[in-house]
Amino acid sequence: MSESTDPATMADQTGPADKIAAGYAFTGPALDLGALLWDGGCLPEHQIRIPLPMLNRHGLVAGATGTGKTKTLQLVAEQLSANGVPVFLADIKGDVSGISAPGAANEKVAARAKDVAQRWEATGYPCEFYSLGGIGPGIPLRSTVTSFGPVLMSKVLQLNQTQEQSLGLIFHYADLKGLELIDLKDLRAVVAFLVSDQGKPELKGIGGLSTVTAGVILRALTAFEQQGAAEFFGEPEFDTGEFLRTAADGRGMVSVLELPAVQDKPQLFSTFLMWLLADLFNDLPEVGDLERPKLVFFFDEAHLLFNGASKAFLDSITQTVRLIRSKGVGVFFVTQTPKDVPGDVLAQLGNRVQHALRAFTPDDAKALKATVRTFPHSDYDLEELLTGLGTGEAVITVLSENGAPTPVAATRLRAPQSLMGPVDPAALDRAVKASPLWSRYAEPVDRESAYEKISAEQAAAEARAEAAAAAAEAEKRAEQAEKEAARAARSAPKPDPSLAEQVVGSGLFRSLARSIGTQVGREISRSIFGTARRRR
Repeated sequence: MSESTDPATMADQTGPADKIAAGYAFTGPALDLGALLWDGGCLPEHQIRIPLPMLNRHGLVAGATGTGKTKTLQLVAEQLSANGVPVFLADIKGDVSGISAPGAANEKVAARAKDVAQRWEATGYPCEFYSLGGIGPGIPLRSTVTSFGPVLMSKVLQLNQTQEQSLGLIFHYADLKGLELIDLKDLRAVVAFLVSDQGKPELKGIGGLSTVTAGVILRALTAFEQQGAAEFFGEPEFDTGEFLRTAADGRGMVSVLELPAVQDKPQLFSTFLMWLLADLFNDLPEVGDLERPKLVFFFDEAHLLFNGASKAFLDSITQTVRLIRSKGVGVFFVTQTPKDVPGDVLAQLGNRVQHALRAFTPDDAKALKATVRTFPHSDYDLEELLTGLGTGEAVITVLSENGAPTPVAATRLRAPQSLMGPVDPAALDRAVKASPLWSRYAEPVDRESAYEKISAEQAAAEARAEAAAAAAEAEKRAEQAEKEAARAARSAPKPDPSLAEQVVGSGLFRSLARSIGTQVGREISRSIFGTARRRR
């Protein structure tokens, strides 16, 4: 925006500007965002700030590509760290790593610092660098499949609502059977088992899960693995409590998740960011309102998270955002327009930094009008203002110390004090390897889980089946041998009779035997009945 330098004109214009600036005159600790813009002029005496305790009331950083959103994140992250608040940032393009190194002074930085009354000093901030599953530079972040859960897994597998519910039943079955789902091969093994002949009875037992749906899930898992996603799931699982650390000098640790190597997997990394947030929500205790947040989590490329999301997924996000505030965590969604964020989630965001919007098409114009309606009443013509903001300028409204929205303030933002660009890859690698977390998470661990248990059971079942088949084959062969022996016996030729058998079997011998028998019988009869033979 052009800058008015006429003192008389400036004096005439400070009435409304004073009213706006009064809304940002906080008494407690606050982050300095920049100087007020009013009617084309920058008023460095009117500083726009955000109270530190209100950072856990969530926020939105929006604007078209190239308007300075990333530098805004860097600016806010620096000041949070300086105030002892840990920060999480997702580095999509690879240009946020410079926050670990002091910035480079130049004419543009000096001019910006003068415009906004900033005492600029090159400063680097304590950082840890992470990567998803070790793909790219950084300490590997991994999740177990069980921890990731069926709702988030359905999102990355792009399942419909029915398939999502079916996947929930599969997770439930694995829990009941003590089948630990550590990595993707575990989940694939359980689904493959349930659609096998051996597992189909189990499939019927868990209710409402068809073989066809299970087959669809299995194919989606196989395709997902082929895309290289297996690296993101496994052990050691990352403890999100690591994000809450502070450096030895008391400054908050800035955790930077390096994502350039997985830019082609937006559904995965955006959903993985949601897992990190959900895991924090599950682990942290309730603390209520604090003097400063435990962590501020910047959720970059937020529109990717909500694209194609199921109702269950959106409900989970809304609940997490609504309740995590009381656990001391602030969440800032970073996207192009507020319409990228569902209304129920947008309603939870108390702090707004809106960079310039473009209105080149009818859809752009519609989005612009929708954005204007999300702001409180303002003395600015917001439709005109939002299309005329320069790089590094934004329209801001935050929650005051008593929780009321501040007046809408067009602001020229301060310049980050750290390096506005990536650090040298070799320096980044050294920083990663020097971290005490590297030895804890670098090497994957593959312990016995569902895949090994199912494989062992299937191997034992196959061995039993092979033994039974072998026994049945042996019995069949024995029976066949017996039949063959009997058949051979029946068909064998009879041997020639001996001489004695020939004599005994002859007709003469049989006649003689009958004659002798008759005579002997007579002699016996006479003896018995008292008769005797006459003597001559």
